Amino acid sequence: IVDFTIEKFGKLDIMCLNSGGVQNTAPVHMMTNEEWQLEMDWNLNSVFWGMRKALNHMIPRQSGRIIVTSSVEGKLGKPGIPGYAATKHAVLGLMKAAAKEVGTLGITVNAILPGLIETDIVRETGPESAKMMGVETYEGLLEMFAQESAIKRLNTVEEVAAAAVMLASEAASGITGTSWAVDGGTLPY
Repeated sequence: IVDFTIEKFGKLDIMCLNSGGVQNTAPVHMMTNEEWQLEMDWNLNSVFWGMRKALNHMIPRQSGRIIVTSSVEGKLGKPGIPGYAATKHAVLGLMKAAAKEVGTLGITVNAILPGLIETDIVRETGPESAKMMGVETYEGLLEMFAQESAIKRLNTVEEVAAAAVMLASEAASGITGTSWAVDGGTLPY
């Protein structure tokens, strides 16, 4: 993607890295090495590889924005999704380290932490997640997450995109190394 963008437009200004989305629903003691590695590759390593490629183009230009999508699970850790929680925590550490490495070069690196957003992957994995969390139905799971938020509803894809647009803008040139929760006030801090 980076090479294509540079070839087509001559430069890369913004890199949004939406990390994987693989989420195995198994407790730590039941997770296989293969399941663990799949989550590491999709949710963490893909972010590292994309970030490294983008930075190798942005550093000589001394300009750019990198926005990674983590999750509120990057600051929490619910039972039944240990690999997902671990990768989302690691993405935040990677973002923070990169932001400090390139902060004086006109490059910002930030993360967006969506709460539960009803997407295709959530609809696919939701029923199993509900069972793992002791909730009877998928609809009950959605309602539980909505009630945990200050706004008593789930956020939308459009609200997550709006945060990315802001972080990609020139107005955000002084915002780096931080994570923006788009979770309706779910995180306790």
